[in-house]
Amino acid sequence: MKDPHNYAKVGYSMILVAGSLAAIGIIALLTADDVLLADNLSRDKTAHFNECKINDFVADDCVKYRERINTEGSGIYVDPSKWK
Repeated sequence: MKDPHNYAKVGYSMILVAGSLAAIGIIALLTADDVLLADNLSRDKTAHFNECKINDFVADDCVKYRERINTEGSGIYVDPSKWK
């Protein structure tokens, strides 16, 4: 049998894998000073949502939550007439 000689495709795949690993490494170096970055982002967004919930989602920056409330799945019911 004849060898397929697909060394070029394997070489390009290795370059692609090395590039993606380098990109992951660079991202890790950029976020290394805040190891709890995802946790902090999640806590900030949860605090913002809870603040909006206390204020009945009236503020302009709480509009993004309005379509997901007043449903059985969310369990949060607010009178929509307050939003006008």
